[in-house]
Amino acid sequence: MKTVSDFVLERLTQWGVKRVYGYPGDGINGLIGAFGRTEAPLEFIQARHEESAAFMACAHAKFTGQVGVCLATSGPGAIHLLNGLYDAKLDHQPVVALVGQQARSALGGDYQQEVDLISLFKDVAHDFVHMAASAEQARHMIDRALRIAMERRGVTCVIFPNDVQDLPAVESPPREHGMVPTGIGLTSHAGVPGEAALRNAADILNRGERVAMLVGAGALEAGPEVCQAAELLGAGVAKALLGKAAVPDGLPYVTGCIGLLGTQPSWDMMNECDTLLMVGTSFPYSEFLPREGQARAVQIDRDGRKLSLRYPVEVGLVGDSRLTLQALIPMLERKTARRWRERIEKQVARWRRTVRERAMVEARPLNPQRAFLELSQRLPAQCIVTCDSGSAANWYARDVDLREGMMASLSGGLATMGCGVPYALAAKLAYPDRPVVALVGDGAMQMLGINELITIAHRWKDWADPRLIVMVLNNGDLNLVTWEQRVMGGDPRFADSQWLPEFSYADYGRLLGLEGMRVDRPDDVGPAWDRAWAADRPVVLEMVTDPEMPPLPPHIPAKQVGAYVRALRKEDAAAGGAALRATIKQWWAG
Repeated sequence: MKTVSDFVLERLTQWGVKRVYGYPGDGINGLIGAFGRTEAPLEFIQARHEESAAFMACAHAKFTGQVGVCLATSGPGAIHLLNGLYDAKLDHQPVVALVGQQARSALGGDYQQEVDLISLFKDVAHDFVHMAASAEQARHMIDRALRIAMERRGVTCVIFPNDVQDLPAVESPPREHGMVPTGIGLTSHAGVPGEAALRNAADILNRGERVAMLVGAGALEAGPEVCQAAELLGAGVAKALLGKAAVPDGLPYVTGCIGLLGTQPSWDMMNECDTLLMVGTSFPYSEFLPREGQARAVQIDRDGRKLSLRYPVEVGLVGDSRLTLQALIPMLERKTARRWRERIEKQVARWRRTVRERAMVEARPLNPQRAFLELSQRLPAQCIVTCDSGSAANWYARDVDLREGMMASLSGGLATMGCGVPYALAAKLAYPDRPVVALVGDGAMQMLGINELITIAHRWKDWADPRLIVMVLNNGDLNLVTWEQRVMGGDPRFADSQWLPEFSYADYGRLLGLEGMRVDRPDDVGPAWDRAWAADRPVVLEMVTDPEMPPLPPHIPAKQVGAYVRALRKEDAAAGGAALRATIKQWWAG
């Protein structure tokens, strides 16, 4: 007898889903049993924790463009999914969560692991969250969850009570009142605004003398078009962090990332431009954009709700970034005056020298920027880079140059810790023939990363290319928060909250059968990356870095400078003096 669970897996396969990330539990025994029976090309990926499973589903969506699917049991399993699902929601990724529930007869009876799941998921999956109460609902709930996740680029959720999972399947609902027959057919979108709107946008851009572009995750598939528009407009191109892979970092007019983790050329360009073209971005920090009234603005986004959200725009174009730029480019006039572009390119060249000089500043024992700079020079072709939240994201944003054909991501809107290693694992499962590197701080590594190393150790022998490097910044400090305490609040490092337990990440990697390397000498950083990329198995690369190396933003208000000085005065002489000396060296190198 084919059950509802069998039908659900079959339907997922018909939608093109190839893997489901999750963790078993009695609330989903029916679905797990169906995995054991299915002959469909659908793989169950067992994570070490449901939160990791949701991160993997989010990363799968980011790197493949397909819907990510995660699975969890009732009660605690469902609750554990939430952080990874919010990561998907805030980064606008299509993810479907399949969640178990107690039997229908028990609901409302204060039963063990009974949680009001519809209420629990109502925010994160607000576009579609429903519980199947009959076999007839399974088809339209799976169809709608997948379609709505794709259309809204968000999270949806279907809840299956465990007794419903084992009901006889109803593949085609009867042609009766109250039945909802749905389908899998493809959806076609126009994707391009009308000609009048495009001409209005082109008029603004053609009149501008100092044009700046800001691109985000929505421009990841529009890199050639972004470059073509920038060449015509004589513009510089800044990138929101999720859009780092949209255009190569090595182009002379690409100013790099923007914001607290951004570059000096991006800050200068935004403060000096008279025209702004934003493509596929809802970058959150308006203080890093032009002053209101300084620049005329055009924005392209597939979601009209994002228009004029961070900066007032005169023309908002709702459409696919690539198709819209393709329609707009023939209307753009090539600017003959190139002084603005030349100025940007000089600033970028100067900044690139600064980045290198800062990375080579002495530290105790390693300057973390050195680890990222040396990696940048050694990234293999077609590499996929993942990064965790924390100070690692600062160095990733500024010191790693992505080239054409590479992919990269991290948690943008949620900026959650713990995603770096699950992201890398999902990338490797989706592209087993591509090299992958995860850039992770020791706080995030202790939070989730060391657990998913177990999954990597279990699966790596199945990969066509075994290269997966997990680089850990071991500074013993929850470093970004330490700097935020100093700069934002004027408070010294609070040892009880900030210092981490000692842990040998390289030794742990070797214990699992992976390669483990520990580096604590500057001259060994580059050779260690060479050995890691040449290894015949995944590598845990432990870089012992200096926690007092400051992640300097491109602009520091006087208020924050004062708070920083007050904080250092309150710290013990050794720590405060080390941080101050490191800061001075970084400023001097800049």
